Amino acid sequence: MTTLEARPVQTTPPAARRAVPTGVLAVGVFLLAAALRLVNVGRSADLFVDELIYRQLGVSAAHGGFPRTSEGLFFLHPPGYFYVEAGWGKLVGISPDLVTGLYQARLVNVLLGAATAVLILLLVSRAGSRAAGVVAALLFALDPYVIRQNDRVMLDTETVLFVLAGYLVLLSLAREPLPGRPRLRAVAAGLLFGLALLTKDHSALISVLPLVLALILGWGPPRRLLLTALAAAVVPYGLYVALVGLYGHFTPFWYDKSHGAARLLGIVQESGFHAAGTPSLTSRLIDQVTTFASTYALLLLGPVALVIVLRRKDPVLRMLALFHLCAGLTLAFALAQGTLEEQALYLLIVPTVVVLGAALGVGIERFRRRDGRRAVRRVLLVALVGFLTVTVAFSGISYAKVHTGRDDGYAQLRGYMKKHVPVGSAVIAADGGASGGISSWALRDRYEMGDWVTPEARTRAYARYLVVPWKVIDQGYGTMDARTARHLAAEGHLVFAFHGRSYGTLALYKLPLPDKTYLRFRASAHGLRTGADHGP
Repeated sequence: MTTLEARPVQTTPPAARRAVPTGVLAVGVFLLAAALRLVNVGRSADLFVDELIYRQLGVSAAHGGFPRTSEGLFFLHPPGYFYVEAGWGKLVGISPDLVTGLYQARLVNVLLGAATAVLILLLVSRAGSRAAGVVAALLFALDPYVIRQNDRVMLDTETVLFVLAGYLVLLSLAREPLPGRPRLRAVAAGLLFGLALLTKDHSALISVLPLVLALILGWGPPRRLLLTALAAAVVPYGLYVALVGLYGHFTPFWYDKSHGAARLLGIVQESGFHAAGTPSLTSRLIDQVTTFASTYALLLLGPVALVIVLRRKDPVLRMLALFHLCAGLTLAFALAQGTLEEQALYLLIVPTVVVLGAALGVGIERFRRRDGRRAVRRVLLVALVGFLTVTVAFSGISYAKVHTGRDDGYAQLRGYMKKHVPVGSAVIAADGGASGGISSWALRDRYEMGDWVTPEARTRAYARYLVVPWKVIDQGYGTMDARTARHLAAEGHLVFAFHGRSYGTLALYKLPLPDKTYLRFRASAHGLRTGADHGP
């Protein structure tokens, strides 16, 4: 009789043995998010005026010194993003052509957006559930509004990346036992928050303010470490202000910052949904619901997730709750009183995705412990899976609609004008030639842009062309009112038109010069010299 040899008992759960390493998940999330953002990164989203300004600032930063535009030094926003943009240009090379260079610069935020998806995965996993982290990262990677922001040369993607990185380091200090060198970790978290401040000032509302509230409430990491992080957070921005003063630029710096603060507080309403003559937020939401319905649904679920997270009284979850709460209060103030612009929503949707992931982690933990009645658990699970399925499906449909179409009107307009309009020609920009509308910024490298409306001004400038982004004009964002634009366009004939999502019909008209006899009569009647005799 043979004796069977005893075999060791398997102690590792099967699920753990089959678990995919976090590093592999992070690489997969990064590649998926990057691939989704790279598809038609140029032609699927038309030029945006802030992109053109920030592109010029990045070119300026590459030459050294403080960033500047053609209008002078720029202190409205800190220079952090512009130096990153300049470094990218040094690394890969940027085309001198305005549109091509802008499309290449968009790749910076494509990569930063993909890295943000990885940070969401790690942050929600640290809160308690890696499965929830994967779901949150996928919601971020697929969200149509988030993709639109990551596909533009804007400040918000880099800002939120640094904020999330700061929280990822900080949350390692929120539970006992503390890891090694906790003070050094607190300094690192603070410096990451400081880099966010160096990219966009009011990121303090989602980084520094939550730290202050955590310090007061006794939430999150120990108070001594919160104080260390707060002290470190002001260092990068403090050095920047010191350099501004050292080089004698404090007066224009103060002017730009005070003006920016007035805009943020709503004292000055130059742009956004509260500006005079612009569409209301409600009409804008209705107009975009077919594209961003999944984004709106996530935002509506945010407060529910916040309540779930706060009930746990866990220090990590409480810090994430403060992150989301401060973002929500900031946007609520902008909605009620301050300057509310579309890009501000990015600073809320990312904290919302994070807190939704954290709340999902709480639910997964309860299911594993089998708390509550089985029927209730099943209903909640089916509802959650159904919501996520619908959200992802809608995001996919919206993504396909946007990224398989063309919305590159200004690129095509520039191509047409390169062939048919001589360089240096005077062009009237209905949306703001002198004040800097999208048409002016998109064409000023080749043409003389202005808002010459009167017959005398048109003749003096010899302005034979008119550019009208009709959606901008009809919504009241241009310096020229719709009636004047239509009257002026009716005098000429249409030579180019493009129909896109961003600007509706983008049109170029060739105008006749006013009758010289009429102008001479006007000049003699008023004792003026119009310069009409000097035109061809």
